[in-house]
Amino acid sequence: MRNFELIGNFLLQLLPVINITLTVSVSALVLGSFIGLILTLGKIGSSRILRGIVAGYISIVRATPPIIMIFLVYYGLPFITANFFKINIEGWNRIYFVIIALTLLFSAPVAEIMRSAYLSIDKGQYEAGIMVGMNKFQIFYRIILPQATVVALPNYATALINLLKEGSLTFTIGVVDMVAKSQMIVSNNSGGYAWQTYGSLALIYWALSLAIGRVVALSEKAYQKKRQSISI
Repeated sequence: MRNFELIGNFLLQLLPVINITLTVSVSALVLGSFIGLILTLGKIGSSRILRGIVAGYISIVRATPPIIMIFLVYYGLPFITANFFKINIEGWNRIYFVIIALTLLFSAPVAEIMRSAYLSIDKGQYEAGIMVGMNKFQIFYRIILPQATVVALPNYATALINLLKEGSLTFTIGVVDMVAKSQMIVSNNSGGYAWQTYGSLALIYWALSLAIGRVVALSEKAYQKKRQSISI
């Protein structure tokens, strides 16, 4: 019982800084999805040069470990902006550098997920939409999007959970998130109660992952219904 009481106590100490984790994850989710969409358009476009550039970007980003990407952005971006644009960003809040790094990391898998989902839709459905008088927007919104979303959602959920876990590296450049707070708790207890502290942290990440899975499952069910209601 003592251990359960300690875990409950540590949970109460960690939850106040969950906003840092959520801010980083949600920001990277939105920005990374937007960049991923742009990359997808480039990857399926007609320009061979643009496809090559996008493929190179995705290959490099996917091969870069998250902690290395965070360090590259944290130390490299101020150097680039100062030397090439004469802009000093060293005074930025460190959380911005983490968001930029995770955005880059998230955009690459999202681009591949979107591209695969789009290519999985039979092109005959587009032609059928044209034949019944739909415009391009109607075809995309009523036919392509619901089906592509159903295909993409499971992989998108996996990418989002990976993003959440990568965000745990925020502490490496001095941002006080849940991981950093856990380390402080262990340090304040002279190394004691370590497994209870990190166990509490693991429970929070587990709960967040379950929440993501639930939201995605509900979204998938909703789009399945929309997909079934499509009639041409």
